[in-house]
Amino acid sequence: MRRSQWTSIAISLGLVGSALLGGCAKPEETEEPAAPVVSTKKASQPGAGGAGGEIVAKGSDTLLQVAQAMAEAYQAANPGVKISVSGGGSGTGFQALIEKTCDIANASRQIKNEEVEQAKAKGIEPVENLIGYDGIAVIVNKANPVNELTVDQISDLYVGSTNSWDKLGGKGEVVLVSRDSTSGTYEYFLEEIIKKGDKKSTREFAPSIMALQSNPDVRRQVTESEGAIGYIGLGYVDDSVKVIGVIGKKGGAAVMPSVETVKDGSYPISRPLYMYTDKNAPKKVSDYISWVLGDEGQAIVKEKGFVPK
Repeated sequence: MRRSQWTSIAISLGLVGSALLGGCAKPEETEEPAAPVVSTKKASQPGAGGAGGEIVAKGSDTLLQVAQAMAEAYQAANPGVKISVSGGGSGTGFQALIEKTCDIANASRQIKNEEVEQAKAKGIEPVENLIGYDGIAVIVNKANPVNELTVDQISDLYVGSTNSWDKLGGKGEVVLVSRDSTSGTYEYFLEEIIKKGDKKSTREFAPSIMALQSNPDVRRQVTESEGAIGYIGLGYVDDSVKVIGVIGKKGGAAVMPSVETVKDGSYPISRPLYMYTDKNAPKKVSDYISWVLGDEGQAIVKEKGFVPK
């Protein structure tokens, strides 16, 4: 082979080697990684639980059904707005409002003084929006022959001083079914039925209560246990359970819970329902609350078995 041919081969091999070496970049020459995805969602601000057109509502399980129906109707009329609704209890809603992780705290009780102070410390000024009323239905298993109870009898059942239905016209051991302590319904029942409205009372729920997270959970448990008694929001009553008439503290005839008896005040176990917002909430939130308090929102309150304001 001639020298010129060897020279050409050497040059070609050198070029190939350089190309191969060039493909194995040194660490400092590594291609830059893709830039991290940076969220454009604004940091939490007072009343800014959701970004953009989103509204976040959390809290009362009693209000969950009606709040979801309202959200669906409002979104249908306002396609640019997204509303997220979840339960967990009134206390959970207030905590989320305080921590700025929601725009609306759905509540079946009024906010406590200590919760107001916590909110103010975080730059939130809670505003109370009364959206309607709820009657709390006392329910038993459909096999239970008992049809009515006084407030005192219900109270004695739940503190454990009455533990047999035999004393009340029924049969067998009483099974106490309750909401859990994060529920506004639980707190209302504790104050108005267990303690009978006496703030100094030391009466408490019996240790044996079965504390459940939601109204449907309570209803389901009552259907499954013949000796059970429970309490649920009026909007959650169905024909799977038996509703008990309640005789108030002043005596008289037993009253069944209904929209009419809650509205006229004759049913002894009823309470207001609220949506709490921040005073400085975004316009998207104030617009929604105005709609809730208007004819369309109040029609849904009634449709779901609650009482319009």
